[in-house]
Amino acid sequence: MTPEQQDLYEEGRNFFDQGKFDAATRCFLEIVRDNPERFADVYNKLGVIYHRKGISEKAISCLEMALKVNPIYTEAALNLAIVFNDLGQYEEAQKIFNRAVKAVSRTRTIKDPYIEGRLANEHARLGDQYYNLGRLKEAIAEYKKALKLRPKFPDIVNQLGITYKEIGDLEAAIKTFIKAQEINPKFLPAFIHLGIIYYMKGFVDMAIREWKKALAIDPENRDARIYLSFVSSAKP
Repeated sequence: MTPEQQDLYEEGRNFFDQGKFDAATRCFLEIVRDNPERFADVYNKLGVIYHRKGISEKAISCLEMALKVNPIYTEAALNLAIVFNDLGQYEEAQKIFNRAVKAVSRTRTIKDPYIEGRLANEHARLGDQYYNLGRLKEAIAEYKKALKLRPKFPDIVNQLGITYKEIGDLEAAIKTFIKAQEINPKFLPAFIHLGIIYYMKGFVDMAIREWKKALAIDPENRDARIYLSFVSSAKP
C-alpha cells in the first residue's frame, strides 16, 4: 500500500470496528477502485459489511475476490461459507467450509486459537442444522469435528450428548454429559439432561441427585424444579 492507501485503510478499519459501515465502505471502495486485484483484507471486510446489510450478492462477490487475491485466506472462506449458509445454500457452504478446513491443516504449523474457534463453531452450527433435519449421525460427526478443535466447549459437548440420546445410545450420552460437567461444573444443561437419562433408565434416585445439583447451582432453575415435581407426584 502507498502511504495514502495505508492512511485510508486505517481510517476505514476504525470505522468498521465502530460499526460505521457506510463510512468504512467509502474508504474501502476507494482503496480497491484503482487496485481491483489486490488487498484481500479490504475485500473481506467489504463482504462482511454487505452481508450485515443483507446485500448477499455483493457480499459473495467481495469475499470471492478476497479468495482470488489470497486463495488460503481462511477468514474470508469462513465468512463466505456463512453467507451461503444464511442463504440456505448448505451444500455450497459445506464445500467452502471444507476447503477452509483443509487450508488450515495444510498451511498452519502453529495453531491459531481464533481460527480454530471459528472452525469449531461452524462445525457445531452445521451439526445443529443436521440435528434439526433429523440427520443425527451427520450431526454427531460435525459435533465431534468441532470438539476435536475445541474439546472444552461445554455447550457443544452437551449437544453431542443430546444427539446420542436421540439415537438411543444412552451410555454414550451419559459419558458425554458427565464430560460436560467436568469441563464446567456449573453448566446447568448437563445436569438437567443427565438426570433425564438416568430417569429414562429407571435410576430415579440418580436422576433426583442430578436435578438437586442443578438447583444447588441455580435455586430458581425452572427445569430442575419441574422434573423434581414430576418425580414427587409419581411416587406412591
